[in-house]
Order: sequence, then C-alpha cells, then structure tokens
Amino acid sequence: NVTINVDDNLLEKFVDASIGLTTLEIENCLAKALVSDLKLDETDLRDLLNEKKQIIRKTGILEFIDSKLNLQDVGGLNTLKKWLDLRSHCFEAKAKSFGILPPKGLLLTGVPGCGKSLTAKCVSSSWNMPLLRLDMGKIFQGIVGSSESNIRLALKTAEAISPCILWIDEIEKGLSGSNGGGGDGGTSTRVFGTLLTWMQEKTSPVFVFATANNINGLPPELLRKGRFDEIFFVDFPSVEERKKILEIHISKLKRDLSKFDLDKLAKLSGEEKFGKDVVLAGAELEAWVADSLIEAFSRKINGDSNADLSMIDFETTINRIVSMGQMRKDEFVKLRQWANENA
Repeated sequence: NVTINVDDNLLEKFVDASIGLTTLEIENCLAKALVSDLKLDETDLRDLLNEKKQIIRKTGILEFIDSKLNLQDVGGLNTLKKWLDLRSHCFEAKAKSFGILPPKGLLLTGVPGCGKSLTAKCVSSSWNMPLLRLDMGKIFQGIVGSSESNIRLALKTAEAISPCILWIDEIEKGLSGSNGGGGDGGTSTRVFGTLLTWMQEKTSPVFVFATANNINGLPPELLRKGRFDEIFFVDFPSVEERKKILEIHISKLKRDLSKFDLDKLAKLSGEEKFGKDVVLAGAELEAWVADSLIEAFSRKINGDSNADLSMIDFETTINRIVSMGQMRKDEFVKLRQWANENA
C-alpha cells in the first residue's frame, strides 16, 4: 500500500537535501516519512531538513533560521532583489552543466534598520535553501585554540549541509580585533585568516550573506573581489519605497488599505517632516505603524468603541519620532560617499 511519487527532478531535490547526512540518517528519515503517511513525495523533504537542524543545533555555534518570509516582504531594494533573483537557479545541476560556478556571496552594508537582516531571511525562503546564522560572538572563547577550532567546525558544518546560505550578521563586530590591535594574542587575526582563506578557496555551494553597519570596521582585504561576488549599499528608502513598506506593514495588521492615504504617509515620513536628507528608515516605519496601532487602541479603551487604526493616529504619533537620520546625519553622509565609489 506504499505510494512513491519521485520523478528525476524530485530525486535531485532529495539528493541535495541529503547532503551532509550519513547513510543511516537518510534511511531513517525516509523510513519515518513512509511510515507516517504510506507515501514518499515532495512534502517529505522537510524530514531531511529537520535532521539537518539537529546537526546544526549540536554545534552550538550555528543557528538554523526557519524563515517563512520571501522577497515580496521587502519594500524597495529592487536592484538587490533582481541580482538575487538572477542567481536563484545557479545552484542547480543544469547551471553546473552550463558552466556556471555557485555564487560565492555578497556583502550588504548601509544604514541600520533598512532591511539587511530581513533580506537574508527572505532569500532563504525564495531560494528554498537552509539559512544558517553564524554568531561571531560564539566563535571566540577563553580556552587557547578553541576559537580557531570553532570557526573551522562552523565552516565545515556549513559545507557538509550545502547548498545553504551562511548568514554572518554584523560581521565587523566579530572581526574588530583582526587588525592586530585587539590585545587577544592574535586570536582574532587567526580566526579572520581562516575565514578569508575559506571564502577564497571554497568550492562547495555555500552562499555567504554578510551584513555590516560600519564598513570602516572591516579589514580592506575582506572587500576585494574574490571574497564576495558583489557589495551592495542599502540607503534610506525613497518616497515610493516608504509607501511600499507602509503598505506591507498595514496589510499585515489586516486593515483595509483604501482607508489610508499612503502617499500622504510616505511624505509625512520624509523630508517634508524631518528636513533635508532626513527620512525614516524601514525599521522606524515599522515602529511608527506599531505606535499608531497602540494610539488607536488607547482611543478604543478610553470610550470610543468604534475606534480603529486611522490616519489620525499616524499624524499624532509622527510628532513623537526622533529620526536616526537626524541624530547621525554626518556619519551617514560619509557612508554614502564611500558607497558611491565602492558599492
């Protein structure tokens, strides 16, 4: 009574999902899938991925990020999204036979709160590949030699379960002592050297997705071609991008978009309100929507039984926001100048 629906295309997916598992682990996963519903089909790929989650959890250094987001959940960043979309099929067997090598990765730098980490989570779902987060803070430990051992274990694990995406968030914080001034006996330099060599020489399909807020904190040798395929700079959102971001967040609240003047809200969150070259970042727009919802709820519990989120709430709460762009204006001007020449 067992039904097996596996064509050549699906078989290839099973093979990719099985990379990094032992023969016994693969047999156990398939047996469990067959016993659970007496059939083997595409839905059983998740059992192989769940087995990989256990391997990752055992390392204690890598974290498996289970993301349900996709690139449509990111407002704006069209150039970046197009670049990622073009490379979404470059890990398949037909791409290899065409002569294409797996993409090495990208470095995403720019203004904090403008979607760098969100994009990493969205790429995982869009590409249907496991997302592993490497916490550089967990790499460094007090015992002599353990930090170097940890980085090798993390990279070896990522290779074992490839194809996958290795997300190194705020990479500059983990490499701050690699210029020799860290006072740690050269540990940071050795860890950095291991990471650099691996990025340059790796042939396994591990896509490195690194994010950085402070580009000046990164060693110059990390930025040269060969480590990353491309460096992208993420700036404050434009009027149209702010409109799209607000639309996404209001839709998530299950509110009727026709009741909101998105054009007016986009302008309210920009230079018209905060002055020249100062607009709200994506994270600030999300916080603005949340604050406005609380304002509406406050009206409801204070006697207005019909109160719901409206334009009034947005216009009230915008006056409380102190924009990050205003507080760190000079810093962002320098960052933008660097990006114009290098990203």
